[in-house]
Amino acid sequence: MTAADPAGSGDPVRPDNPAGDDAGLLAPGRAGSPAEAATTDGAFLQALLDAEAALTRAQASLGTAPAGAADAVTAAADAARFDVHALALRARAGGNPVIPLVADLSAAVDAEHSPYVHRGATSQDIMDTAAMLVAVRTLDPVLADLARTERALARLARKHRDTAMPGRTLTQHAVPTTFGLKAAGWRSLVLDARDRVQAVRDGLPVQLGGAAGTLAAFTAYGAPDTRGLVEAYARELGLAAPVLPWHTLRTPVADLAGALAFTAGALGKTAADVLTLARTEIRELSEGTGGGSSAMPHKANPVRATLVAAAARRAPQLAATLYGAMAAEDERPAGAWHAEWEPLRDLLRLTGGAARDAAELTEGLQVHADAMRAHLDLTHGLIVSERLSAELAPVLGRARARDVLTRAARRATAEDLPLVELLAAEPELEDLDLAALTDPTRYTGSAGTLTDRALERR
Repeated sequence: MTAADPAGSGDPVRPDNPAGDDAGLLAPGRAGSPAEAATTDGAFLQALLDAEAALTRAQASLGTAPAGAADAVTAAADAARFDVHALALRARAGGNPVIPLVADLSAAVDAEHSPYVHRGATSQDIMDTAAMLVAVRTLDPVLADLARTERALARLARKHRDTAMPGRTLTQHAVPTTFGLKAAGWRSLVLDARDRVQAVRDGLPVQLGGAAGTLAAFTAYGAPDTRGLVEAYARELGLAAPVLPWHTLRTPVADLAGALAFTAGALGKTAADVLTLARTEIRELSEGTGGGSSAMPHKANPVRATLVAAAARRAPQLAATLYGAMAAEDERPAGAWHAEWEPLRDLLRLTGGAARDAAELTEGLQVHADAMRAHLDLTHGLIVSERLSAELAPVLGRARARDVLTRAARRATAEDLPLVELLAAEPELEDLDLAALTDPTRYTGSAGTLTDRALERR
């Protein structure tokens, strides 16, 4: 324990780093997640180095750089050899970390081969390419967690295909539905998110354009076919080859922002429903392992759903910043691409953490079918009034049926009486099977077949 580290955490606050390392203290939704590991400063530094090394290898593959340079730069491009904090401080001088990194990487390569470090590129080429690498490395575990969530929801939908529960609209009981259909709907959103993330992930491109997007320097350095160079660069990194440099054509970042924000929102729908249905007075659902309270020992809070819901609330604003950066002037802008770095990382972290938490939430979700069934009777049978309107109209006439149901509904509510008993007192209805007509479990419409249809999607 030291004065700089009063808690004895082993992670002292240094005078040159007063904020301390970002360990996720205020971000439990992403703390410890694969997305967090894939987006640390160290991970981003390694992506920058990978982009630099791949560029030298691509040029070597086309004969415009010696093979020894490719080997030397690749060997030196190890994030462990560089001081990320020093790079961050030195980045202020030029506005981005690539400038000091190129100097340090060049110094780490022997004199013969150091001229081939970053040759022909501009800082934005490396920053954009590294961002795409970080995104790919983050989206792979996100897709794995979405797959876990999809499988868990499919199991719930099959198991509870016919488990009746109140359908709620504008916060009130409407008509019966089934939990299977609700879970199938959640799964449909997860699959929509998966498809969007997969499509974006597969299309994320390298960036290579040089100072003003003309690739002129690469031609000056002897590249006979700059298109071939871009394709070679993309192959080295496992990214797509763009048709044009996209320094101010920010479709890749905008598409990524949209897919991530959609995913957070899709998972947020499940979380919102769980938070409502896990309320003490409802308790139709509960988390398998709820979180505790610092003051109330009896509580088992729906923490996973809470963290997913928090991510869904933040994600749209981060995506909006990335969309705003699309209005970028000239061939390379001042401030627009710089504004993307932090919100993009935050959005990757938020969505990655939400995917992790959604998988844990759905895999452990507890369904209380008895509570669902009991709640169907809270309105004394009025939850099937829509059905009764349709069934009684041919018997009584539309106006008379409406009058009978209106009076019976008022009495059922005011006198706490079952609707079926009040209707049974009407002589005109004595031939109807009122018990069946007022059974809410028999009025779930096509919920079962809709669930089956949704589960056919892969």
